[in-house]
Amino acid sequence: MKILALYADVAGRDVIEHLRQLASLLKGMRVIHVNSTRVGGGVAEILEKLVPLMQELEIDTKWELIRGDEEFLECTKGLHNALQGNPKDIPKSLLNVYEKTNAQNAEQLRHELEEADIAFIHDPQPAPLLKFCPNRKGKWIWRCHIDISRPYHPVWRYFRNFVLGYDASIFSLADFAQPLPHPLYVIPPSIDPLSEKNVSLDGGEIESVYEEFGINLELPIILQVSRFDRFKDPLGVIRAHKLAKKFISSLQLVLAGGGATDDPEGEVVLKEVQEAAADDPDIHVLFLPPEADRTINALQRGADIVLQKSIKEGFGLTVTEAMWKGKPVIGGDVGGIRLQVINHHTGVRVSTPEGAALRIRYLLSHQDKLQAMGQKAREFVRENFLITRLLRDHLALMVALIYDVEDRIELD
Repeated sequence: MKILALYADVAGRDVIEHLRQLASLLKGMRVIHVNSTRVGGGVAEILEKLVPLMQELEIDTKWELIRGDEEFLECTKGLHNALQGNPKDIPKSLLNVYEKTNAQNAEQLRHELEEADIAFIHDPQPAPLLKFCPNRKGKWIWRCHIDISRPYHPVWRYFRNFVLGYDASIFSLADFAQPLPHPLYVIPPSIDPLSEKNVSLDGGEIESVYEEFGINLELPIILQVSRFDRFKDPLGVIRAHKLAKKFISSLQLVLAGGGATDDPEGEVVLKEVQEAAADDPDIHVLFLPPEADRTINALQRGADIVLQKSIKEGFGLTVTEAMWKGKPVIGGDVGGIRLQVINHHTGVRVSTPEGAALRIRYLLSHQDKLQAMGQKAREFVRENFLITRLLRDHLALMVALIYDVEDRIELD
């Protein structure tokens, strides 16, 4: 069976027909997506399904990776952090590695990149590819998945030169963007409701996953699923748990996540989290492999409350996933979490561990409100954040660029 047909029951048959109509204007065009990893993180998860859906719509679509050594990854992690506001300079030697690595990758990918009708270049890692493809044929789009609203300016001045020449940029929220001399589009990310991470599970499978990790489903459970990254504030989550546990002695915390091949800091943060949790048997730190989507699904479905207490966040697909499963989310008051967590309707937003602890106590003692928030959360995702909407937005953007339709956000 074709993939798109499977989404009709979830998104509606009219939505699928609309996708086919849009795609008919793009049939046979060559499209390439480039990012830095095929596993770990939201970008890889999106492309894993978006690319085959485009292919099914008869758009000639490829997904390529930019590859680099440890110094390259160290530099791109520094760029990522600085663009999100971390005031730290990057050594010139690492910036040289960054540019040299992009030049080498451009040499490997030159034919696909220069012959593409549309090239989607994702995040900072491959952004300089444009500089090394002077004979490009089509339109190039820089897709920024992070919040660069308040970047560290010395790093932004350096990096900006690589994206000035793009034909368009995409941001997850208008507030994330920086002024650039080309059209800027807003396309929030989405989840795939039919993926292993989001498909419905029976109670027995959920129970077996919790039993495997020694977690008692009969006692209250709070959960955060994310990479072990300082911006996800796992230490703040532990602090919130310890504060809430003074009033709910049986409260369990699960911190579940893995790493990404383009994040060299993950192991350091994981060690810090394990040390902070070592004195509390009710804190379960789970380092999961990339193929653990079904396990994450079960963990989210079994939890009472899901947290995403980020202090910086691009969009936060783990929030979307939890809401799709009918869970209220206590989220950091940052980034794309603001777009998803509508205060006191689909969850609550907080800025401190103390605030998170207070909301944990409140929701666990008001089960009616907890259930109502969860129901609203699921419907909110159905209407706004499924992959069929993401595919529609990409198709519409491609039509706009190919046929010179002006539809953009303007920044002062």
